[in-house]
Parts: sequence; C-alpha cells; structure tokens
Amino acid sequence: MFEPPRCPFEECPNHRPPDEKFYVRHGTYTARVHTDPVPRFRCRSCRRTFSRQTLRLGYRDKKPHVNARLAQELASGRWFRKLARDLHMTRNNVEKKSRKLFRHARHLNRNLRRRGPLVPERPGPCVTPDRLLDLQFDEYESYETRRNTRPVTIATAIESRSRFVIAMIVAPIRPHGRMTKQRLEAIAADEARFGPRQHLSSLACSIALRRAADFLPDPVAIRLSTDEKQTYPSIAANAFHGHRQIFHRTTSSRAPRGVGTALYPINHIEGKARIHMGRIQREMPFASKRRNYLSRHLELHIARRNWVRPRFYTDEASPAMLAGFAPRRMKIREMLGWRQDWGLRSPCPFGHGTRTVAEPMRGMKLAG
Repeated sequence: MFEPPRCPFEECPNHRPPDEKFYVRHGTYTARVHTDPVPRFRCRSCRRTFSRQTLRLGYRDKKPHVNARLAQELASGRWFRKLARDLHMTRNNVEKKSRKLFRHARHLNRNLRRRGPLVPERPGPCVTPDRLLDLQFDEYESYETRRNTRPVTIATAIESRSRFVIAMIVAPIRPHGRMTKQRLEAIAADEARFGPRQHLSSLACSIALRRAADFLPDPVAIRLSTDEKQTYPSIAANAFHGHRQIFHRTTSSRAPRGVGTALYPINHIEGKARIHMGRIQREMPFASKRRNYLSRHLELHIARRNWVRPRFYTDEASPAMLAGFAPRRMKIREMLGWRQDWGLRSPCPFGHGTRTVAEPMRGMKLAG
C-alpha cells in the first residue's frame, strides 16, 4: 500500500522532515487517463489534500502516456514536427512537453549525482584497486540558428571505464575557420543585431572539469586524458586543486582515431550524442534556435545514457551501475515516474515513491 514520504507542499512543516504519521487517508479518485483508483491523503499539519499523482511527473498532465515514447524518440534523433504527427499532437504541445521532460532529466541527474555512490567505500569498478580514476575530457562544436555565425562548444567530461557522462556544458564561441567575403558580411550583420559574439570556451571547460573533480567524494588519484589544447593544463590544475595526485595525459587531435586509441571512449560518446540528437547533427535543419534549449536537451540524453541504456550493446549494466551510483538499470518509465524538483527530498526513482533519494537503499548490490 502506497505511503507518501512527505507532504508535497514546500511551505508545510511536514515537507522537511515529516512526522512519522503526518497524513490521514482521504479516499480515492479515478482519473480519465488512469484505470486504477488513485489514493488521496490529507496532511495533518497544513490540512491540504493531495494524491499519489501529486508526487508524479505526470501531475496535471493530460497525456502522461506519451511521455515515455516522447523521451525515447527525442533521445533517438527524432524531431518535433515528425513527433507531432506520430503522437497526434500539435507541434507547440510537443515542444512544451519536451521542455518539461528536459527539466525533469536535469533534476534527476543532479539528485542522483549529489546522493553519491551507494557504497562510498566501494564506489564501483570504475576505480581500480590502486584508487586510480580515469577521466577524459574534450570539446566538440555545434551551432545555434546559423552554422557560419553562431557556433557553440560542448565541453564534455566522462569516466572512461564505465562511460559515465559527467557533464556536457554548452557555451558560445566566436566564429573561426575559413573566412569568405560572404561569411564576414554575415558575421557583421549578426553582430549588429545581437552584439559581439562572446567566447566562453574556457568557462565551459572549467565548469565541466569541476564537476569531474567532484565525481567521487573521496579524493583518489586521477588520470585525465585530453588533447593538446594549450588552455587545458591550467584549467585542469584549478579544477582539480586539492586532490592527491593528478596525471594529465595529452594526445594530439591529429592522431588516428578508432577502437583502442587513447581518446576513443570520449570520441565514442561524442559520436553517440551526434547520432541520437538531431540538434547537433552536422548540416541538418534541426539546429537549436537558442543554446539553452540545446543544453536542456543534452540533460535528457545524459539521463538516458547514464541510467537507462547499457554501457555497450553486449553489456547488461548501465554506466551508472558500473560507476556505483545505481543498483540496476532504470526503466524509461521509472526515469519519468516520480517528481525530482525537490532535490534530495524527491521520491527515489528506483523505488515505489515511499523512499526519498537521500535515504539509503538497503539490500541493494552494485555491479561488479
């Protein structure tokens, strides 16, 4: 029988932390989109009523049954116009529902990362017996609105053994490369309209590497693999300041790429992102009009990649399992189940809504 973990109204005293019996049952109701009766409750403190559906992502959603399919399609290279036809929805409604899924994925990634490894003293097989953590970092480019005038960089940090995506940070950069007369005129017109283009590549790299530095709470020896870009050593030194040992290994960006090469793991992750996201595919008409929408879409890609999909097609474990953050692979309906906008007080996506993200998951075993 479902028991709510807390009162869903943040201004109520029973929202953090709740009393042992902070609610009374208040009957059930049947919604048009659900066949089973939904239990209702009344908080003893604020006297407001709520239901199990109040704690779900599909709260006040008229078509919650399309969320799972929409998330799958958005993370598989499909785009709004085609999805609107297939789901029998308007394009505007598909965009609004997609943004809701993007926000939820961002909260989910943040909450489960902030919780830390399930077993801190054994953070998973991504750390070798000699306490060495292998991280890789790289940047790849996309654009917003126009390819030749408004490029962006996507700073990406991963753990190479588990393929766990730690961060993908989007930032604007100035146009570069071959400058023709037509391109210079387009850049000048763009700057007259929007102002000088900012170049925030270093800031994006710093944010991504700081998240990589906080990947595990226990300071371990870290091996960072990047290409030979000149700004990376100083940014990495600032981001990893305080860790015991840092080994920075560089590889030429002109070196051969493929299976077995030094930077193959992160090149593989970047290639998968281009395949599964129409926004960043080269020479495609699906480019983002604004980079903040690209950043939000990346959060959904990261959530599906880390928690739902296996590391490889021949694996059973997800990257989050191998990194020690999850007891098992998450189903797409679990990922889109319980609300995650209350931080660590949110219902745990692996449970039945009766336990919060911050509570320990007893009886769970890690992969490896």
